[in-house]
Amino acid sequence: MSDPVSPLSIAANLTELWSPRVIADLDESFVKVAKVHGTLTWHCHDHEDELFYILQGTLKIEMEDRTVVLHAGDLFVVPKGVRHNPIAEDECHLMLIERKSTKHTGDVVTLQTRSVADQLRPLG
Repeated sequence: MSDPVSPLSIAANLTELWSPRVIADLDESFVKVAKVHGTLTWHCHDHEDELFYILQGTLKIEMEDRTVVLHAGDLFVVPKGVRHNPIAEDECHLMLIERKSTKHTGDVVTLQTRSVADQLRPLG
C-alpha cells in the first residue's frame, strides 16, 4: 500500500517543464504529473489514449480537427491515433493517466522528449 500524495503539490515543486513524473502505478497505467509552459510538439500515440486532468492553470490542446481549452478541474481524453499539440500560454500543472507503453511524444523525438525511465526517477 502506498502513502497518500498531493498531485498538485508534486507538480508545483517540479523544476523541469514538460517532464512528466510518475506518482502512482495503477494496473497497466501510470499516473503522472507535469509542470508545463509553452508548446510541446505535434505528436500522437497510435495505440494508447491519453487522459489530461488540469490541476492548476489552463492548457490548450490543438488537434487537426479542433482545439480544446482546459481549465483547472477539467478532464479530457485524447483518443489513440489523434495528433495533438499541448500548449500552455502560462504555467500549468497537470495530471496524466497513460498506459505504461505510452511514449512521451509518440514517435516524435525532440529535446523535450522524456523516456519512461526518466519519468520514473525518484521525486525530490
